[in-house]
Amino acid sequence: MVEVLVWLGTLIFAATGALKGVEKGFDLLGVLVLATVTAVGGGSIRDVLVGTLPPTALHNEPLLWSVVLTGLLVFRFHPRVQAMERLIYYLDTLGLGLFAALGAERGLVSGLGPFGVALAGTLSGVGGGVLRDVLSGEVPGILYRAGDLYASAALVGALVVYALYGTHPEGALFAGTLATVLLRIFGRRLGLRLPTPR
Repeated sequence: MVEVLVWLGTLIFAATGALKGVEKGFDLLGVLVLATVTAVGGGSIRDVLVGTLPPTALHNEPLLWSVVLTGLLVFRFHPRVQAMERLIYYLDTLGLGLFAALGAERGLVSGLGPFGVALAGTLSGVGGGVLRDVLSGEVPGILYRAGDLYASAALVGALVVYALYGTHPEGALFAGTLATVLLRIFGRRLGLRLPTPR
């Protein structure tokens, strides 16, 4: 089950990274680089944080080639992909929730406390997107995105996993993913935002 979630989240992030490259007018290599960085960047940061080297994704050749294939498909059919903006948003939200939960689980297995688990989960969820934004010349969205709870949603999801993992590990992963997804979606609909300086 966990392996299926890893694949799903990774390919979702690959598609969003490739789409960003297309929107920026990058060439094929640039699109594939953004797809790859977005797909495996967050998990790689998490693995470095918990001392897993080389990062797990680099051992998974089928997954890496699937990321490249996803990038190629987005590059070729990007007008159709861009037309599915709402679907992309929901898929990106699902990927965020999945990686936040899986990152929190990795932190727990590595013996981290609540702060470390929250950090591992949050970085796992948003790290690839941060690298994508930096490489595409933008300020990372997690630093200023108003009306869209992103990193904070991942943080809450990771803490839910921490709270529930001891009693029901698989249920904790599901609950953490669901918490992140619901917080981001309903936070956007309700216009929730974190405080900013006056």
